[in-house]
Amino acid sequence: MKEIKPLLSTRYTHARCASSFLFVAMLGSALAQSTTAPSAGALLEKHAALKNQLANNAYGRPLYLDSSESGNQINGNAYAVLDTPFNEVSATFKKPASWCEVMILHINTKYCRAELASAPTTLKVNVGKKTPQTLQDSFAIIFAMRQPAASAQLMSVQLHSENGPMGTSNYRIELEAAPLPDGKTFMHLRYGYESGVAARVAMQGYLATAGRSKVGFTRVSQSGTDGKAGYVGGARGAVERNTMRYFLAIDAYFQSLVQPPASQVNTRLEKWFDATEQYPTQLRETDKASYMAMKKNEIQRQQTGSAPP
Repeated sequence: MKEIKPLLSTRYTHARCASSFLFVAMLGSALAQSTTAPSAGALLEKHAALKNQLANNAYGRPLYLDSSESGNQINGNAYAVLDTPFNEVSATFKKPASWCEVMILHINTKYCRAELASAPTTLKVNVGKKTPQTLQDSFAIIFAMRQPAASAQLMSVQLHSENGPMGTSNYRIELEAAPLPDGKTFMHLRYGYESGVAARVAMQGYLATAGRSKVGFTRVSQSGTDGKAGYVGGARGAVERNTMRYFLAIDAYFQSLVQPPASQVNTRLEKWFDATEQYPTQLRETDKASYMAMKKNEIQRQQTGSAPP
């Protein structure tokens, strides 16, 4: 597997607050204001168009990432082939609780709870720092869940929230999946958000401090400063890092299902962390023991139903 090397250096000040905000912004995003109806044909055409990129890339897995930034909108996309059959993928992501089991693997997710009694169904998600944190100190965001398409050939789920912290809005996450002839599944995860003035100021502060060394996966030049590889930074880099984290969470979740129920949580935590370590430049934030301990406590808090503020 090819190593993806680092870029730039770091500093601290308001970084924790800003990086938490950034995660919320990236978390909630799918194609802002998408007006195209989900289509199995279009998704499979995309699979065919990406055949070479899925087979030959620096990720060591059938995955393609891209991102874009235009005006107030920032968007990320992950296209990937899952070994899991389509019927299992579709059944999993139709269940709101399954989304929470995936989302909690992300290092910034502190809590997730599905509210089935609401119409539409909502997911209450708290996100924050990459270290242990009380729910009172985290950001709370509520996503409305919608399923615009569900058939034997296509699954589509959308999460949306109008409002977010620090001047952000229009959070969207969208997941589409279609069956492949070999029994595998082709999926597309896309997400984005809109930023106001306060959000852009927070982003600038983060990028000037703790975010200075953070990069994404798209190569923008053959070499960077000090001979380091030139990968995209800024908001696009942040989107790409979270795109990868969520893809790895989905993959780890399905890998864990072959284990007995009692060991599935531990298995998916280990697989998620080990997978992120394959991309240390972009994704390394802590050691495995710290991640595992933090997440086990957060999952216990989530399972006991401790209500966030």
